[in-house]
Amino acid sequence: MNQETLQHGVHLYFYCHSRTKHDGMLLSEWLLEQARAHGLGGGSVFRAIAGFGRHGVLHEEQFFELADDLPVRVEFLLREEQAELLLQLVRGAGVDATYALSPANFALLGGG
Repeated sequence: MNQETLQHGVHLYFYCHSRTKHDGMLLSEWLLEQARAHGLGGGSVFRAIAGFGRHGVLHEEQFFELADDLPVRVEFLLREEQAELLLQLVRGAGVDATYALSPANFALLGGG
């Protein structure tokens, strides 16, 4: 039986639009690449079916002209020092995005 080691860290979420770019890359891809390049565990990108942000513009799949700029969430489970490093990289690059940070407990199940 595998021993699970519960880690205490944070859940770091970034919110942006799917077409937002930074340094010629989609911002979601840029965020994942920064985390990967610095050995900061894994991240995932999730696309919303509808949403609005600080400017109050509603984006939904049903509106053809806005469907390709839906909100996305890029999220990471990290130790606190890893999250702070990623946030420093994002701030230093001048990225315009919203983020949220929540406490998290996580563990790896299985042997993989």
